[in-house]
Amino acid sequence: MLAARLHEYTEDMSEPLSIDEVDRPSVDVSDGIVVEVEGAGWCQTDNHIIEGMWTDYVEQTLPMTLGHENAGTVVEVGEEVNTVEEGDRVICHPVATCGTCRACRLGNDMYCEDLSFPGLTTDGGFAEYLLTNERAVIPLPGDVDTADIAPHADAGITAYHAVKKAADELNPGDTAVVVGVGGLGHIGLQCLDAMSAADIVALDVKEAARDLASELGARHVLDPTAEDIPSAVDDLTDGSGAQQIIDFVGADETTSMGPDIAAPGADHHVVGYGGHVHEPSQTLVDGELSYRGTLVGRYTELQELVALVDRGDVELRTSQYDLSDINSVAERLEHGEIEGRAVIIP
Repeated sequence: MLAARLHEYTEDMSEPLSIDEVDRPSVDVSDGIVVEVEGAGWCQTDNHIIEGMWTDYVEQTLPMTLGHENAGTVVEVGEEVNTVEEGDRVICHPVATCGTCRACRLGNDMYCEDLSFPGLTTDGGFAEYLLTNERAVIPLPGDVDTADIAPHADAGITAYHAVKKAADELNPGDTAVVVGVGGLGHIGLQCLDAMSAADIVALDVKEAARDLASELGARHVLDPTAEDIPSAVDDLTDGSGAQQIIDFVGADETTSMGPDIAAPGADHHVVGYGGHVHEPSQTLVDGELSYRGTLVGRYTELQELVALVDRGDVELRTSQYDLSDINSVAERLEHGEIEGRAVIIP
């Protein structure tokens, strides 16, 4: 089969991956599943993997097939699999977990002590077939397109995971600030609109993104390059500040914004990454401000997100590309030239 493989880390996104002929995976454990990939989302994390940013956090053996946002049709199952069968259409949770460690027993999939992460630690879905396991696959409703929904496997569930935590703290009339209305942010904004009665304020430097934010449910949109954001949020909240901040950018400029726009006791959810958090400890103590990281989400949260998609509350903005165009996608995303999510069709 054909697969897009990373052979060496590089900051040059012009040709980071090569299209190689490799063996098709087959089931080698009783709960294994092989999926014919019909859509694999390209994520900013893929660019970070190419750059080698993840080597300090996980073990990686190159060459490796990237791609961790995957959906398709089951073509092979292990002898103990009973939740899906050949021919079922599925979306794949990003990690294949063991099910028996304490984290798994608690439902914290991303903390599994023996997980594999296709596209990050093992071969992923920028290929014709993907090897995963039964604990990772979620059957799809009949009218959901596998290519369209694929980015929800990571981008969607990550945005949903952050929004679900924020929604638990929001009351009607509260203000939530969404920072960045791009590939993750446009999903998170829709989830927030569906799951809370808060007033949503969306920030983005791009006019098209601000227009999209208004279309998707933001009550107010602001341009950080043209407006004083702390003053604007202060005016919009009558001086009380934002109860929840969901930061889909995660740059130094956005994480530093938190103390200036947050209400007392607020949370600043860091979803995008690449920047740093540099705040005096007294700032956190004085305002009881919490920075909260977001590491993908639970299997059950992906089920919940699929339900929102199925009933029309969350819509992905996607563009589709052939496997042969994968390096062009990497380069375009690096330069901010892709709106919404890019989906590779192997």
